[in-house]
Amino acid sequence: MDHPDQAAQAVALFDERPFFEKALQHGVRHGILVPDKLAAMCQEAPKGMVQIARYFGTEYLRPDLELARTRLVNLVSLYLEHSSGGDLDLAAESLRDHSLLSRSKGGSDMLKALIVMPQSSHFGMQEHGAFEDKHIPLLAKWTLRSLTEYQAERAARSHATKLVEAAIWMAAQLGLDADDLEDAGKDAEAVLRTALLVRACRRSAMPDWRAFEKMVLGLRKKYAEPAQVPIDLPRDLPAAYVEVLQSVQASVVQDLPRILDAAVGVRKLFDQTPAFLGRYFWSEDALADLEHFERSNSALWDKATEGHSDDSSLLTLFLRIATGGKHATLLSEKTALGLVKKVQKSGLDADAPRQFIGQHAPVALRNDYLKLWNAFVAEAEPVLRSDRVHATADALALLRRECNIAD
Repeated sequence: MDHPDQAAQAVALFDERPFFEKALQHGVRHGILVPDKLAAMCQEAPKGMVQIARYFGTEYLRPDLELARTRLVNLVSLYLEHSSGGDLDLAAESLRDHSLLSRSKGGSDMLKALIVMPQSSHFGMQEHGAFEDKHIPLLAKWTLRSLTEYQAERAARSHATKLVEAAIWMAAQLGLDADDLEDAGKDAEAVLRTALLVRACRRSAMPDWRAFEKMVLGLRKKYAEPAQVPIDLPRDLPAAYVEVLQSVQASVVQDLPRILDAAVGVRKLFDQTPAFLGRYFWSEDALADLEHFERSNSALWDKATEGHSDDSSLLTLFLRIATGGKHATLLSEKTALGLVKKVQKSGLDADAPRQFIGQHAPVALRNDYLKLWNAFVAEAEPVLRSDRVHATADALALLRRECNIAD
C-alpha cells in the first residue's frame, strides 16, 4: 500500500482546481485567511465580475457574467501562481494582505505586458508602444489561458526581444542604427549572423552586397577548413545577450561548410538558395535594384515610381533616395517619423536624387524633375534639419503637405 504522503502527492498531481481556489482553501485551513477577510472577498468578487464583463462585453447578459467569473478566477490564479512560484503559503498571504481586485489587476497587467512584447525577431514586424484598445480582443483570449501557456509565450517573446536588442547592439558597433535596421526590414538573426562574419573578417562596418560578396570570397581564399574561421563573440558583449548570440554563433558555424564551398557562387548561395534566403544581411542603397535585376533605365524608373508621375509621389521617392531608403512613393506615419529623425541626425544627400533623375528619368522630363527636387530641398532642408523645440512636428507637417503619407 502507498504511504499516505505519496498518495497525497499523487492526488495533488491531478488536482485541476484553479490555483486561486487551492490558495483560498489552503489559507482557510491554515488560519491565514480569517472570516473577515473572506467576507471582504465575497463583497469584492461581484464588483470585479461586473467590471470584467463590462470591459469585454456587457454586464447585462448572464453568459458574459459567467465568463467574467471564469476570467476573474483565472486572472487571480495567474497572478498568484506566478508571483508565489506555486507556494500556497505565499499565495494565501498575498490574498490576506491585498484586495482580490488588486490580484486580478496583477494578472491583467501581466497579460497586457505580454501582448505588447514583440512576437517576432523580424525588424519589419516590430510593434512598439503601450497596450491599446485594439489589443482587447487578444487580451480576452489570454484571460482564459493557463500559466503554462503564459510562460511558454513569454519565453518565446523574450527570446525574440533579446535577438532584436542584440542585433541593434551589434549593428551599432558596425555603423548601423536601429532606424537603419527597421528600414531594411530583415530578421535580427540575419543581422547577427552577418555581424559575426564581419568580425571574423576583421572589418568594421556592416556590408552592402558588394562588400558582403568580397567578404565571403575573402573567407574562401583565407580558410581551407570551417574550423579555422574565428566566429567569436565580442568581448564587451552585454551579458544579457550572450545566450541568444551563442545560439546564432552555432548556426553560423553550421553554415560554414557551405559558405566556404567555392564551387557555389556567392550570389547563388545567399540570394538564390532557399535555405539561405534571408539568412544573412547586407544593406541596400537606392540604386541596388538596377544591379540586382539588371533592368534598363526606363524599367527602373517605372519600377521606382510605380507608374506615378504626380509631384507628391515623385518627391516622396526622391526624399527616400536622399536618405538612403528603398524606393517608395508612399510613406507610413512611422516611416515618415523615422525619416525625419534620420535627417535631423545625419542630414540628407541632395545629390543622390539628382543623379538618379539624370540616369533614369525620361530625358524629356529630367529638367522638370530636377527643378521640382531643387525647389523642395531649398524649402524643406532647413525645416527637416532644424533642432528647434517643435522641429519634428513642423517637419512632419511639411512632409504631409508635400509628400504622400498614409493616413
